[in-house]
Amino acid sequence: MRQRGNLPGPESNPRLGLTGFVSGTPAPHPAHLGPEECQLLDAAVVLLGGRRIAVLTGAGLSTDSGIPDYRGPQSVPRKPMTYQQFVGDEVLRRRYWARNHVGWRHLRRADPNAGHAALAKLEQRGLLTGLITQNVDKLHSSAGSVNVIDLHGTFDRVVCLQCTAGFPRSHVADLLEDLNPGYLERESDAGDVAPDADADVDDTGDFVLARCPVCDGMLKPDFVYFGENVPRDRVADAYGIVDDAGALLVAGSSLSVMSGLRFVRHVSKAGKPVVIVNRGWTRGDEFASLKIEVGVSEALTYLVERLPDLASS
Repeated sequence: MRQRGNLPGPESNPRLGLTGFVSGTPAPHPAHLGPEECQLLDAAVVLLGGRRIAVLTGAGLSTDSGIPDYRGPQSVPRKPMTYQQFVGDEVLRRRYWARNHVGWRHLRRADPNAGHAALAKLEQRGLLTGLITQNVDKLHSSAGSVNVIDLHGTFDRVVCLQCTAGFPRSHVADLLEDLNPGYLERESDAGDVAPDADADVDDTGDFVLARCPVCDGMLKPDFVYFGENVPRDRVADAYGIVDDAGALLVAGSSLSVMSGLRFVRHVSKAGKPVVIVNRGWTRGDEFASLKIEVGVSEALTYLVERLPDLASS
């Protein structure tokens, strides 16, 4: 029998950022876990205990690192930028790069939180087959996790769409600084910064785009846009992590895009437990063996303290 905490209906669907990454409605984390939350987490220990676990994480895990979730309940939803819009519309491309130029520094300054640390500890104890993340912030690697699939890419790399040369995002930042002197200072009070480094900046009309230093081609952040496919080898590696596991733990993802939801469906079809920890409705709720609505960092810290080591063979 499936167990769940209180689930809001589909009207609580999360909203999309400019590049299609998804988040649920942000909510304050409680100072402590109540009896009901502890009871659900204890049920998760029973489901996950004695099994090697695959983990899938989303934007809800990084909010405790100071990376805002996409939108609060009173905010206007964003319209996601598609790959086709990025490559086909110079005005939209200029707008994106201007906002990213301001926002990426916020991700660069973020530190891993207790949830990232807990997952690194689970891996060190041999309890994980690996970790699949929909986030581009690289905080799992910073926390010490080793077997990480960055499903949507990472914020710190840029690729040329013509010659496929790759560059550090810091190098492209220097190019953009030279082409747009004073822009960062002028837009230093930008508000919301989404998990894909999209900052709330409107004055983008005169922003000058950088070109590829190798071939003068079009540059694009090296992560997956809405409407763009995740590379096949990356998907295959992620399925390998899932197939080697006896259960799947989803932490902080609303699963509103198929790139993450497919793994939940795959595990459920195989008859393995699926535990989802996320505030609010997710598209994978119907496949969950157990759904827990609680702060992700708190839940992962609770689990790492109580999940038993695997019996040696």
